Amino acid sequence: MTAVTTTHATAAAAAPPTPRGLWLRAFVTLSRRRLALSAATPREVLVPLLTPILFALVIAPAIAKTSGVGTAGLDYKTFVAVGTVGLLVPLSCTFAGIGVIVDRESGARRDLIAAPVPRALLVLGNLTVALLVSGLQVAALLLATVLSGAHFDATGTGVVWFVAATILFAAGSYGMAESLAHRIRTQEEYVGATPAVALLPWFFAGSLYPISALPAGLTVIAKVFPLTHALAVMRYGLLDHSGAGLHDIWGMSDPGVEALLSLAVVAVFAVALTALSIRVFARAAVR
Repeated sequence: MTAVTTTHATAAAAAPPTPRGLWLRAFVTLSRRRLALSAATPREVLVPLLTPILFALVIAPAIAKTSGVGTAGLDYKTFVAVGTVGLLVPLSCTFAGIGVIVDRESGARRDLIAAPVPRALLVLGNLTVALLVSGLQVAALLLATVLSGAHFDATGTGVVWFVAATILFAAGSYGMAESLAHRIRTQEEYVGATPAVALLPWFFAGSLYPISALPAGLTVIAKVFPLTHALAVMRYGLLDHSGAGLHDIWGMSDPGVEALLSLAVVAVFAVALTALSIRVFARAAVR
């Protein structure tokens, strides 16, 4: 007679994965799927860079020579190089929202909704890829401006300020894009909304000139935009350690405290819009 024994190792190997492990695997799978759809070719990553690089390398030097824009003694090309991050990120995230519409109309959204995983993971997987693609584009933009003669005064702490502001602003921008993608019926209508969402705030947020150069009423409005706070923190980290842009917003004397306040504004923007996008998706999934 042959005795059959079951070892602890075999029992452990046969144990089903925990819900947390399943969700992690699902999140990775969903993120890889969205990455394959969003960045299948280098063209899909590089094309959104064209307009920001045009602003940073061509339009900004022309404006500096013809108008004499004052930027508190800062190099204007470098000033605008950081400002164009505020154009690139919303454009990149808005274009990512088109993929959500395509998935809804002709993709696999119905199958994904039926999968036994929290629906929030679908949104978070899309968000992760949007952050990755935006990060690559921002790095390429800054490299192009450095090669063209821009000079950044970056420290380790300054880089942390810049990265934190960029990630949080990108997260909020994608949350807005995903929410709109679930509420708008067609790609044409979505593309038509892009200028108001991605471009209009950029002209008020101190991208090409300090917000103190705006009329008083518009300066007040500019302080409301999360992009204004994000750009002020980015410049504080990479360029303007005196915090002139932060002073224009808060009027305080300590740029470190002002940077924390502005970063908190951007963080609230990121969390609120991400939560909104998950809520809108959950409602759209049952329609």
